[in-house]
Amino acid sequence: MADLSVYPITKKWPPQNPEILQLYSFPTPNGVKVSIALEEMGIPYEAHTVTLSDKDVKSPEFLSLNPNNKIPAIIDPNGPDGTPVTLFESGAILLYLAQKSGRLIGRTAADKAHVTQWLMFQMGGLGPMFGQMGFFSKFAGSEWDDKRPQQRYIDESKRLLAVLERELAGKEWIAGDYSIADIAIAPWLAALEFYGTQDAVGWSDHPNAVAYLDRFLARPAVIKGRQIPPREVAA
Repeated sequence: MADLSVYPITKKWPPQNPEILQLYSFPTPNGVKVSIALEEMGIPYEAHTVTLSDKDVKSPEFLSLNPNNKIPAIIDPNGPDGTPVTLFESGAILLYLAQKSGRLIGRTAADKAHVTQWLMFQMGGLGPMFGQMGFFSKFAGSEWDDKRPQQRYIDESKRLLAVLERELAGKEWIAGDYSIADIAIAPWLAALEFYGTQDAVGWSDHPNAVAYLDRFLARPAVIKGRQIPPREVAA
């Protein structure tokens, strides 16, 4: 059995079952990618609520696992070489879990390349642009008198949404079969409602994307995974 006590993060978030994968996260679009993937793949795990406050994500314990102070992060005591694996970055974790389970990454080398392509589309484009749009539309940036940054991210988000709309024509999922690419993309589409930017990007004018998100949100593993870990820590 792996000794997870060697990892400082376990002092602040002690595992109940150190024999299974430990997830340190919060239910944001990036955070729920991993909980959804774990639910879809049937990998046993234990979730720890790491809030977005500095006392959590900038704590020495969390920084020991992720020096970039962002959720999610994992410790897998059952790594491929028999030793624990630690990872941060949601896209890297999705790839690792897909390879570990042999699921949701396609069957052929070409399949895997296309899944990875759309995963990178989300990591490099959709997530950062939607996130910035949210900052300038809902959070502190919305109070700025200069609206050029807000418009810049709205315009780029609209462009990326148009890419998805075209690609989803006649398709159920973005890269063929349901995959980690969908698990990466769809939570960011759902974030448009939270940010209050659906009208700004013309969400209702994208029927393929709307139907795609509806399919995704109806999956039992998605319904469960979007609530993990809980936002509030039990007293």
